[in-house]
Amino acid sequence: METGITRHGSPEAAKSRIHRGTNQSGMRDHNERLVLSLVRQHGSLAKSDIARMTGLSAQTVSVIMRELEEDNLLVRQAPLRGKIGQPSIPMALNPDGAYFIGLKIGRRSAELVLIDFLGNVRSMLQHSYRYPAPRETVEFVTSGMKTMRGELTPAQDKRIAGLGIAMPFELWSWADTAGAPREVMDEWRHRDIRADIQAQCEFPVYLQNDATSACGAELVFGKAGTARDFIYFYIGAFAGGGIVLNGHLFGGPTGNAGALGSMPVPGPDGKPTQLIDVASIAMLEKALNARGVEASHLWTSPEDWGEIGVELDVWIARASQALAYAIVAASSVIDFEAAVIDGWMPKAVRRRLVDAVIDAIGKIDGEGLKLPAVREGTVGIHARALGGASLPLSERFLIGSTTISRSA
Repeated sequence: METGITRHGSPEAAKSRIHRGTNQSGMRDHNERLVLSLVRQHGSLAKSDIARMTGLSAQTVSVIMRELEEDNLLVRQAPLRGKIGQPSIPMALNPDGAYFIGLKIGRRSAELVLIDFLGNVRSMLQHSYRYPAPRETVEFVTSGMKTMRGELTPAQDKRIAGLGIAMPFELWSWADTAGAPREVMDEWRHRDIRADIQAQCEFPVYLQNDATSACGAELVFGKAGTARDFIYFYIGAFAGGGIVLNGHLFGGPTGNAGALGSMPVPGPDGKPTQLIDVASIAMLEKALNARGVEASHLWTSPEDWGEIGVELDVWIARASQALAYAIVAASSVIDFEAAVIDGWMPKAVRRRLVDAVIDAIGKIDGEGLKLPAVREGTVGIHARALGGASLPLSERFLIGSTTISRSA
């Protein structure tokens, strides 16, 4: 199914459509999602605020809010007293209203995360490897879920609303680049990892591309502005990304929209290549290995890479040039408000990379284009795992689905 919506008309009109509710019977599910989405966006809202924003009647809003409170999804805040009339009572999301599990399957590591309804991380486990293997991945999830769920009370455990898997599509095609045995990677071609994990869970399991999931994490949990249309790059072992249109993650009919790693860009020699072959951290690892430097810390210590040397300088220069061309090229198709860059790297390196991209864009002929503001992502190194956890959250509680594969 399509995972997003295209834009029609002005941004103001689009925003109005997204925030309008319906008073017709049989549509309460949509209206509840609408209310929960608005409360998440604003932190807390009173009934009168929601009625004004959505166009729903005061009675409809009152019924929705009461039912969401009875379901322990919303909690009352301190009354706001004005000069006239009764004080208004803002409602906020209940952190314990629901829990979600996210699984990131990467080329060099897997992560399992448990978050609450606000997106706070309650537990996280990580497993590093030379390359991903299906059987070991399922074993990691099995033991990890047992550990995480054992830390919850029975009441909390019953509120786990789903598990989302964030992984590269066609993982088997990266065997040579990942340095993995082809026979092991070919196992991914014949395994339905979602079905394998679903067999262990009484709650639904969802699947999405890992970089697109990271984009979803920025959309749902990010704290860097109000852009409703942005292009997103996640720089991990391999570079990838996603697209947000009208405040919705857009995956297209197959979920592969925003396959930014495959975008053609000029290579270091000036010849066309793909973004993934220039901007990926695997290229930095390759350069370090060529000098005889062991580079496993790139995967095991993303918060601090230590002193790397000239290889990092060269990689930032080449990656930023490629990212700049990708952003300018994308801007000729859609007038994005922002270009967001995040990744599996220390914050200082991310800052250097973004600054270099801004500098490189300034040297590219963008005549006739409205170029986006380039900024850092705000979710950070765990964006893919958190994006996985956001899949059931978005699918079940927010406006706009972000998954293309889900449980029956």
